[in-house]
Amino acid sequence: MNYSKGFWLVILLCSTVFFSCVKDKPNPGDKGQITTERKIVIANEGVFGNGNASLSYIDVSKHSIVNNVYSNQNNGSLLGDVFQSMTVVGDKLYLIINNSNKIVVVDKNTFTKQTEISIPQPRYMQVAGNNRAYVTNMYGNKIYIVDLAANTVSGAISTTNKNNEGIIALNNKIYVCPWDTACNFIYEIDPASNSITNRIPIGGYAPTQVLTDKNNMLWVVAGNPLYHKPATITQINPANNSILKTISFGADAELIKPAFNPTKDTLYFIGVDYQGRVNSYNGIYRMPITATQAPTQAFIAAQNLQYFWGLGIDPLSGKIYIGDPKGFTQKGSVLVYNPDGSLVDQYLAELGPGYFYFE
Repeated sequence: MNYSKGFWLVILLCSTVFFSCVKDKPNPGDKGQITTERKIVIANEGVFGNGNASLSYIDVSKHSIVNNVYSNQNNGSLLGDVFQSMTVVGDKLYLIINNSNKIVVVDKNTFTKQTEISIPQPRYMQVAGNNRAYVTNMYGNKIYIVDLAANTVSGAISTTNKNNEGIIALNNKIYVCPWDTACNFIYEIDPASNSITNRIPIGGYAPTQVLTDKNNMLWVVAGNPLYHKPATITQINPANNSILKTISFGADAELIKPAFNPTKDTLYFIGVDYQGRVNSYNGIYRMPITATQAPTQAFIAAQNLQYFWGLGIDPLSGKIYIGDPKGFTQKGSVLVYNPDGSLVDQYLAELGPGYFYFE
């Protein structure tokens, strides 16, 4: 079985797109002063193997970005290697640093470090009730259990397949995607017993992410074109674990970073082409939950030699936040679009903006 994916390839490309109507917002450089206004927090992944992940935030009221926030707030300390994702629990923000094998716990308001948790190759974290959280991990066949009171690993759930990836909670159950080219199912876990209670079939192979729509139906994004597993999106009724529909994509389509709009009736995702070709499945795509076929035209098209890496939708405004990594060879940009697809803001972030947290 193969567990690699195209986005682990080192792509030495530079995005050359420029927007005449919107200019980059400068970093105000207010070191040590964290705004008390609403923030949109950005995980800058960094370049794999270089240990240069970083954290930024956008001050919504000022329309400005502050970079290197973690380093500034922690006496110059660096986050580590590959900032994968983040999860908020109460007044704490859990920063998932994948290749450094750790989760860094910071104060949500000041970003000062409180502690860190050692976990092999962590990917995503989901609160599971009773002061616990589950953490998926790459390459291994475990889902780690974190005691949120002590911020320590208290146990693990063994899985039959490796590369546990996307995770979500719904109706007192936890659903996990085993991103394995041999898998055509997702796990259903009972958090009361910390045990796998079901394998729910999907309409494709290599599930990566799972989300819920406005009707509490599950949507599973799957596929690994590099290993000849075409992309699919499967809608599942969790009441009886039946497949409601499967939407299939072309052989060249690779889907990453799915997100719902605030009303959860429209699914957005990135179609990524790491060579930045304009005539391929490359850009931001969207489709209503009533759709039965894959969208063929990009809602926001990537330009020549450009691909997108991060996608988040503000649950309050509905604005679309996109991370452009610029080939991971220079500082990336965060592009902000209105729900109608018009560009309204652009910010210069750090290396590889790939994940957003909306306060």
